[in-house]
Amino acid sequence: MHNSRTVPVIFAALLLIIGGISWQLGSHGPEIAAGPSSGPYMIAAANPDATAAAQEIIKKGGNAIDAAIAVQAVLTLVEPESSGLGGGAFMVYFDEAADKVLAYDGRETAPAGATSKLFLDDDGQPLGFRDAVVSGRSVGVPGVVKMLWLAHQKHGALPWSDLFEPAIRLAENGFEVQPKLQEWLEWDPVLKDMPVAGDYFYKTGPDDKKVPYRAGEIIKNPAYARTLREIAEKGPDGFYEGDVAQAIVDAVQNAPARPGTLSLTDLENYQAKERAALCRPYRIYRICTMPPPTSGGLTTLQTLGILESFDLKGMGAMTVTSMHFIAEAEALAYADRDQYIGDPDFVDVPVDAMLDPEYLAARAALIDASLSMGKAAPGNPGEEHADNRGANADMSQPSTSHFSIVDPDGNVVSMTTSVEGPFGSHLMAGGMILNNQLTDFSFLPERDGKPVANAVAPGKRPRSSMDPVIVFDEDGGFHAAIGSPGGSRIINYVNQSLIAMLDWNMDVPAAIGLPHFMDRNGPLEIEKNTALEQKIPEFEQLGHEVKVERMMSGLHGILVMPDGSYNGGADPRRDGNVVSGTR
Repeated sequence: MHNSRTVPVIFAALLLIIGGISWQLGSHGPEIAAGPSSGPYMIAAANPDATAAAQEIIKKGGNAIDAAIAVQAVLTLVEPESSGLGGGAFMVYFDEAADKVLAYDGRETAPAGATSKLFLDDDGQPLGFRDAVVSGRSVGVPGVVKMLWLAHQKHGALPWSDLFEPAIRLAENGFEVQPKLQEWLEWDPVLKDMPVAGDYFYKTGPDDKKVPYRAGEIIKNPAYARTLREIAEKGPDGFYEGDVAQAIVDAVQNAPARPGTLSLTDLENYQAKERAALCRPYRIYRICTMPPPTSGGLTTLQTLGILESFDLKGMGAMTVTSMHFIAEAEALAYADRDQYIGDPDFVDVPVDAMLDPEYLAARAALIDASLSMGKAAPGNPGEEHADNRGANADMSQPSTSHFSIVDPDGNVVSMTTSVEGPFGSHLMAGGMILNNQLTDFSFLPERDGKPVANAVAPGKRPRSSMDPVIVFDEDGGFHAAIGSPGGSRIINYVNQSLIAMLDWNMDVPAAIGLPHFMDRNGPLEIEKNTALEQKIPEFEQLGHEVKVERMMSGLHGILVMPDGSYNGGADPRRDGNVVSGTR
């Protein structure tokens, strides 16, 4: 996938001189033979403090992996409702020099003490979702730190310890609350009453009532600064062992409601994984994303594979006709998603069969241009035990975060990261929110007497919807990177943005600014307070049941323009931004 296109370097030597860039290697950092190269870079992330941290690291000679670590360390602090070191992540990485796409899996795992009845009450019925979330039972073994360490050991340029300096400064000196954090603090009905989190996120107001910090106010987090110093000094051992690990275990095992079994042994035994990236063609492009246990990449590739049978460009951008075909393809892909996808280390996921062109063409033939199929049935992609699978009951929530980075060497990171949430399990330890990712498992281990692929099991990774994507052009060069938060809607947000960029020739801001529509194999959902509401009668004439919803995507993407320059966008529905420059 080598990109033969050369990008001009403008005033690089001058910038190096006037910028006062230092280049030092610590004793535990990778050995670098020469100084950092010059070239353009771009970062798109969900918070200005995070993009500033990444820019600082790149200017010091860091690469996309280094910058990603700095972004995640800061997001844990400034966007705690969405992601953090107490959660999990998936990263797709393009190593330009090696001409390889790699996939890093930092998804949480179920503790050894978890059973298939984890989210069932004494009568064998599923717990209410909030009861399951706000508990010790929902916390999986966090995976982000070991995933980032694994990627850094293979690709990092700067010393590991340097990458946490921006986040440590912010934690000690204070960060400015952004509007989205204020909104979620005002919305959350439980957080103010939780130990640690209630005192951290809320102040005492009139009548001794707790009131949330507001946008523009400053919060300091010395506990998180101490955690970061442990990780910076000791690597993953500073998180998975010692005081930080003990604090996590204590918070989970002593949760006010439904304590969990997470143990020090669970933390010590966690392993991040390098997996083969899942890549398939779409028209003249090649789409690379994460394989299972996330369902995002496979479901996006299925949707696009189905849509290759149709001329979306000829149908027109965001016409009722094009949206109808996209929604029907999504319904078909979601039907397969709920039937077949789980942790591939525990269940057989028929990836190749689900992406077989003949199978996808047969699924496409089910789409009627004049009438919605309604609820789509899963197909039979040839898996031996397909008829013995029960459908998953999806409960994922609209939180998470995504960022995209291109460094001066042309390396690319597309990373989606989450504590589930908002605010994960509502438990805090070491200054961090702890995830509730285990609620991404099916609460019911069986449906209609059949085992569910995404049932709970010790050591198993819950199915995810995260969908970090890197796109390559017809010459094999990097073309785009994108992803989004949004629970099980993530897949649809990514689908729509990819189609807008690749079929409708939109740049990133235009693509991610479109009003959202989607079909998760239920009603046709359209974004509230957008022009799409005017099209409801036309959708209903096609047989769609229409549901109007608020949709909190957080798409952050980068696109290579025809002249070779980078075009980036941050979702206007969130607090992010794009920074760029030349090193």
